[in-house]
Amino acid sequence: MAASGSVSLVFPDGSERAYDAGTTGRAVAESISKSLAKKAVAIALDGELRDLADPVEDGTIEIVTRDDPRALELIRHDAAHVMAEAVQELWPGTQVTIGPVIENGFYYDFAKNEPFTPDDLPVIEKKMREIIKRNERFEKAVWPRDKAKKVFAEMGERYKVELVDAIPEGEDVKIYAQGQWFDLCRGPHMASTGQIGNAFKLTKVAGAYWRGDSDNEMLSRIYGTAWSTQEELDAYLHMIEEAEKRDHRRLGREMDLFHFQEEGPGTVFWHAKGWRIYQTVIAYMRRRLAGAYDEVNAPQVLVSDLWETSGHWGWYKENMFGVRSADPDVEDQRTFALKPMNCPGHVQIFKHGLKSYRDLPIRLAEFGVVHRYEPSGALHGLMRVRAFTQDDAHIFCTEDQLEAEILKINELMMSVYADFGFEKVEVKLATRPEKRVGTDAAWDHAEGILKASLERMVREDSRITAGINEGEGTFYGPKFEYTLKDAIGRDWQVGTTQVDFNLPERFGAFYIDSDSEKKQPVMVHRAICGSMERFLGIVLENHAGHLPLWLAPVQVVVATITSEADPYAEELAAALTRADLHVQTDLRNEKINYKVREHSVQKVPVILVCGRREADERTVSMRRLGSRDQTMLGFDEVVAALADEATPPDIKRARQSDGRAAA
Repeated sequence: MAASGSVSLVFPDGSERAYDAGTTGRAVAESISKSLAKKAVAIALDGELRDLADPVEDGTIEIVTRDDPRALELIRHDAAHVMAEAVQELWPGTQVTIGPVIENGFYYDFAKNEPFTPDDLPVIEKKMREIIKRNERFEKAVWPRDKAKKVFAEMGERYKVELVDAIPEGEDVKIYAQGQWFDLCRGPHMASTGQIGNAFKLTKVAGAYWRGDSDNEMLSRIYGTAWSTQEELDAYLHMIEEAEKRDHRRLGREMDLFHFQEEGPGTVFWHAKGWRIYQTVIAYMRRRLAGAYDEVNAPQVLVSDLWETSGHWGWYKENMFGVRSADPDVEDQRTFALKPMNCPGHVQIFKHGLKSYRDLPIRLAEFGVVHRYEPSGALHGLMRVRAFTQDDAHIFCTEDQLEAEILKINELMMSVYADFGFEKVEVKLATRPEKRVGTDAAWDHAEGILKASLERMVREDSRITAGINEGEGTFYGPKFEYTLKDAIGRDWQVGTTQVDFNLPERFGAFYIDSDSEKKQPVMVHRAICGSMERFLGIVLENHAGHLPLWLAPVQVVVATITSEADPYAEELAAALTRADLHVQTDLRNEKINYKVREHSVQKVPVILVCGRREADERTVSMRRLGSRDQTMLGFDEVVAALADEATPPDIKRARQSDGRAAA
């Protein structure tokens, strides 16, 4: 216990020291060692980052150095402030608005007569390096609200005045300064601009509405990224370059898969090739569910009363589309909704007819089209849409069956992800949010089962790593979130497994137990791909459009060198079609290199080239996408090889299993 007028600090090694009240974090670091104080950029008091200049309080303390992962947010935050100072030095009169840290970087919005262009970014970067070299200290001051408003008004910073106006009267305002430049800021910051380093880059300019409201004026936004080391920056920039090459929207255009247009915002116009991929994935998923799930289909439009009962109307209304008759004179004037989720419909199907404990588990699956409102600025190709299909399923089971069902779901998910080329998977347990339904006892029970299941999953499958998302569960129950790592190291959250004690209770769902009493089932929501549209976008980017043969919309092009080979090429294409391959012929009077280039841009996996010699010898020259090598194969040999390669992985496994059983 610290004496009066002192504070007691507990260090990471468990040791405890007393300091005079008012001692700063910097002084604490210096009391440990001068070298540590030089490397320090902040402190963490009871886990909360604070300025080195802040006085310490009773609690646990850590000295945060620049190489600490927690310092990365500070580096980016400080870089944003330096960027804003650089802009105002270069273009006096430009107003500064807001500049937060975001994933992998930062941005700042500016009010400027002429918007920034990409050519401005190197100029700003150069000025930023000058400011960093000055190594100005970050100094925090606390101003009365009225003073802050007066100062910013005199500077002509009307956006800052508006931000100050949003602060309740009587509250003080934090100001951070570096040299002569200052801004509103909650902090914390590192000790000086020099600690930012030079591992940063400004990446792009964009327009942005003030406060994100399209009724407000357009501002000019500059994005940047900052890292601890140059190596980390280089790796990130390489990943971004790769990501641009793999952008599914670009691939969609090149491969003629889909498009979007304003008449249907956030909804996909699937072209023939894209729809073929889509249906290939749906067929694959149906095969994976056969025998274990019953596929159902619930209505697309349901009256709002049902959504009020489920809780979605109250918890999720802002994301739902209301539906009424276009004719105001029709008899039925009730409000309906396009379903944002499939679960209430599946509960109705479960409730139809009496269920016994002997019937459980009941597994209902649906490839259900759902609609969810997303702001127009959030829409992003296939990744963020307003209408999509979920590979949804709901399992109704007893509490005793719950853990076994969760493990079965995980086994299926891991197999599916591997078939699409994803081997490393992180499974995160999302726990109870602040706003939730159900008793704490029910949440304790559900979270306990998921935690035990996750521990077992990690023990039994080396591909799985575990994580926790505190407070990120749904309002009705905890869940698993499955995150895939793609070919360039990006993480994608896809599937979920959610335990729900709430919906069955709300809808009065029950089964008859062995003691002839009514009992409420446990409901498990699960999606493997999640949004089929988003999953296909992820798959396209993971493979950079070079899809495995079983997924490719056009698997083979048979191209001729001379018209004399046309009959042979058509015979070969017909044989491949009979072997269930998607084949096109290219008999145009064009040079073969031109044909190969064109089909390569469209990411056709295999091009078979036929000339006079191949026709005479009944052979073919095979070229693979991305390779200049050619392989000569016989007619029957190439058909058999490609038919085998184009067999979906689940069918291939089943055939191999049947073969072993027959042997």
